[in-house]
Order: sequence, then C-alpha cells, then structure tokens
Amino acid sequence: MNISKHEQRVLHELARGGAIHYERCENGKIRAITCFTRDGHVLSDCTLKVFLRLKKRRFIRSQNGKPYRVSRLGVKAVRAQLNQR
Repeated sequence: MNISKHEQRVLHELARGGAIHYERCENGKIRAITCFTRDGHVLSDCTLKVFLRLKKRRFIRSQNGKPYRVSRLGVKAVRAQLNQR
C-alpha cells in the first residue's frame, strides 16, 4: 500500500504507543489535532491533512471519545523501522 513519508512516521509513532488528541468545532468537525509520542513529545509531522488521510484509510480510530490510536489495519500497513527490529 502506498503511504507517504509523513503518514509512515505518524503510524510508526502510534504503533509504538502514541496517541492523537483532537479538538472539535461546535458543528462536530475536528479542527485541531496534536500527536503525542509515548514519551510525551509532540510530533510535528502530524498535520490535519495527514490525520484525515489516515482516518479515511481506517489506519487510526477512536473509541468512546478517547484519543485516536492505530488500528489493526494501521499496524499491518506500517513498515518496520530500525529501532523496532
């Protein structure tokens, strides 16, 4: 599957235990996101455009209003990185 470099970085961090926190507008649409790594750092590669592409492809999901995390499909789509081998 074709995944861009930024999408790959975000999926990799989410697969390692990160989460995407979001803010909604009054009409219910997501207006701002912040991607946190498992260490608590903010990932600058995660933009709203990248987030929407990952959500559209069902690589990330949220349950019961919690932050977005990687789905099983997202874990399968992410390529291995050097620090995970």
